[in-house]
Amino acid sequence: MNTRAAQLQAFDRLLTIMDDLREKCPWDQKQTMQSLRHLTIEETYELGDAILDNDLSEVKKELGDLLLHIVFYAKIGSETSDFDIADVCHEISDKLIHRHPHIYSDTIVKDEEEVKQNWEKLKLKEGKKSVLEGVPKSLPALVKASRIQDKVKGVGFDWEETHQVWDKVQEELEELQVEVQAGDQDKIEAEFGDVLFSMINYARFLNVNPEDALERTNKKFIKRFQYLESKASELGKPLMDMTLAEMDIFWEEAKRLPNK
Repeated sequence: MNTRAAQLQAFDRLLTIMDDLREKCPWDQKQTMQSLRHLTIEETYELGDAILDNDLSEVKKELGDLLLHIVFYAKIGSETSDFDIADVCHEISDKLIHRHPHIYSDTIVKDEEEVKQNWEKLKLKEGKKSVLEGVPKSLPALVKASRIQDKVKGVGFDWEETHQVWDKVQEELEELQVEVQAGDQDKIEAEFGDVLFSMINYARFLNVNPEDALERTNKKFIKRFQYLESKASELGKPLMDMTLAEMDIFWEEAKRLPNK
């Protein structure tokens, strides 16, 4: 691994390149925080894909792409004298020191859970009116639900036992079925949301990340369906001309294949 001096030298190289690009490249000159925003989100998802695939070479590349965006935002901030990369680094460093009094002060904690509870309490002392203020509004609903539950758990609002959460899941499923039979679409949607929220809560008690679990299933389905498509192509028969029974034969074959 590189020494600290080599790491700092590499970071300085990136900052120098960013200066050059902002000065000389027509595309880089035109960029604003607003124009970069959607690209940053895309890069974050690409990093997430690489992590889920456990492709460490790709993780390294995607981290570089994301780091470039951070440096880019800081460069733009420096041009208006609002902040630069040093301010960004000091801001997060100060926050980490303040929110880890068990490391940088005399606070004593017994486990990870107590660390998380102290984290939320400190944020409220910093002036936040709600523990949920830190949940981004633009997060996908599944991720947002998981973060909401993590946040409220940090201040003690949580179930005590796993079986209580499962009972809640079953209760919500029963309420959904009542509305399905009644046929009120708005209430069906509301109850379906409650089912999903309770399932995400249950996943937390099982130490399962619901986003990762669902994406794992997505990838599995894609691989199996693409196997089905390849077999249909070998037969020279469009999928839409195959019966469900015929498709199911290849689907079952796909399930028996390694990594399918």
